Amino acid sequence: MKIRIANGERRRQDGLVSAGVAGQGRSARALARGAFTLLETIVACAIFFMVAFAILELVTRSLVAAKALQTREPDPGIILAALSLTNTFEEGSASGNYEDIAPGMYPGYRWEAFMQEVGSNGLYQVDVLTYNERKRSQNPVTVSTQFFRPGSKPGSASKGRP
Repeated sequence: MKIRIANGERRRQDGLVSAGVAGQGRSARALARGAFTLLETIVACAIFFMVAFAILELVTRSLVAAKALQTREPDPGIILAALSLTNTFEEGSASGNYEDIAPGMYPGYRWEAFMQEVGSNGLYQVDVLTYNERKRSQNPVTVSTQFFRPGSKPGSASKGRP
């Protein structure tokens, strides 16, 4: 199909005339190819949102993981520090909640301390166990230490000696 341009009109071989500016050789089909169709735009938006939501999911998971790493469990050393402030020990046990020591910081945790004289000179062994009331299947955290308290009442280790 040959096109002749004369006086700003385009004539095709089949005799149809289309109005236009001289030197502008684009047809309507060529102009339509320069733009995106609605389907292409929808597909591009769908791909963009899939990628955006995948990135948001990764960010959310990493924030949850970071928060899980920050979960604090009480250290039985807190109880040992409180017991170390006393000048005398007595054989036996003591127990309580961490809420009594640090309100709102360790909800659902309780502790037990067992004190036993292991030497006749006032040497006591203290075992502190921490329990999580929410996860009963979890083993208790145990810490043991020894304190020298010569001013304490004689315990089971001293009873055998005069």
